[in-house]
Amino acid sequence: MKLILALAALCTLPCGVSNAVERKPNVLFIALDDLNDWIGCLGGHPQTKTPNLDRLAASGVLFRNAYCAAASCNPSRTAVFSGLPPHRSGLYRNPQKLREVLPQAELLPRYFSNHGYWSAGSGKMLHYIIDPPSWDDYFPDKAKDDPFPRTFYPKRRPVSLPRAGTWQYVETDWAALDVTDEQFGGDWSVTNWISEQLAKKHERPFFLSCGIYRPHEPWFVPKKYFEPFPLESIQLPLGVKDGDLNDVPTEGRRIARNRYFAHIQEQKQWKKGIQAYLASIHFADAMLGRVLDALEKSPARDNTLVVLWSDHGWHLGEKEHWQKFTGWRVCARVPLMIRVPKGVPGLPEGTAPGGVCDRPVSLVDLFGTLTDLCGLPPKAGIHSRSLAPLLRDTQTEWPHAALTHLDKPENYALSTQRWRYIHYVGGEEELYDIQTDPHEWNNLAPRPEHASKLAEMRLLAPKELAPLPAAIQQTRSKK
Repeated sequence: MKLILALAALCTLPCGVSNAVERKPNVLFIALDDLNDWIGCLGGHPQTKTPNLDRLAASGVLFRNAYCAAASCNPSRTAVFSGLPPHRSGLYRNPQKLREVLPQAELLPRYFSNHGYWSAGSGKMLHYIIDPPSWDDYFPDKAKDDPFPRTFYPKRRPVSLPRAGTWQYVETDWAALDVTDEQFGGDWSVTNWISEQLAKKHERPFFLSCGIYRPHEPWFVPKKYFEPFPLESIQLPLGVKDGDLNDVPTEGRRIARNRYFAHIQEQKQWKKGIQAYLASIHFADAMLGRVLDALEKSPARDNTLVVLWSDHGWHLGEKEHWQKFTGWRVCARVPLMIRVPKGVPGLPEGTAPGGVCDRPVSLVDLFGTLTDLCGLPPKAGIHSRSLAPLLRDTQTEWPHAALTHLDKPENYALSTQRWRYIHYVGGEEELYDIQTDPHEWNNLAPRPEHASKLAEMRLLAPKELAPLPAAIQQTRSKK
């Protein structure tokens, strides 16, 4: 009977799938740094130019309600690669060191390597480290534990934004550079190496990670990427509203008013900053295009699963804020795209082009998703569910909320499909209906008519919070 059922199942697979189902798919794992929803298919800014992000989204499933596990680079990336959200790992802030907090963690590429894959990467995947034991190969040289290749930067800094004090991150600056992509290096070199790996035939399936650094600061990119965005035509972000912090509690205002936006306004650099961010996104998109083109020409073209994500979003004046670190949607929500070919063990039918999913999902679930899709055993001890059911049917029931941590265990945001809840230390709260208020302008938490929804959202909060180490509590990251 089992044999008959197995044969019947094979007969129901789409044409061409049954012969491929035993193959281990390759994985192309792409991260863009500090990218919010300013891409065409997410509609975050009307002037953005992202043809390659848009074509990747159109070829698979676009998650329009995806959230990072943490609102800064290190904890977000650590959650992705460990399968552990901050409230489980205890890593909440950029200054913490991954291997001090998780000395024995088997990260995602090593897990794949231990199950028969060749794991390699290039560029920034973890936070300013490579973590050499986790990879079989890396560019630049993994022994140096520095993920950045040579990049052209102006000799005299700052170029555009004057330094206002030691509190200011040295890389908060922007300029159009008179160099070619190749002369710029950086992401060009990263995507060149990745393209070279895609062109090769590999004896083992590969887990190949590509870390595109832009649009991370500094927003220095070749000048041709500035040209589509004349300064006189630059539009302000859609989510900007005067007095938007009036109904935000004290802790939210503390996080928002970090001095950057006020300084940028004083220096009359707001629109120049927006222009530079758009240019940096346009450059990052072009670098992504090089990788997608290389994959199309690759011998692995028809057996490679593609995942693209960003570690967190970015404010450019919304909520009077510049940078990241907040629980609002402009920072917590991230691009996420997944394309699955036919014949993979966890989704034999693959993903249909043009899929769109509005269920709330978390980047921490990428670990569980990839092991499930590739037919690897689930990793024990992690907190990462598979998104395969949503890849199969984007409208399927999904009773989960996405959790995003801020700088303290008690500061976090929860996202369902329609509602967002932000909790701060001391019990301060925010509540937003993103169906009617997508920019989160109206905090509904103080209103009696929303008391039942507030109570419902509180029930979704994590029951246990790993403490923030005492030695790190007084530090504050500037990047």
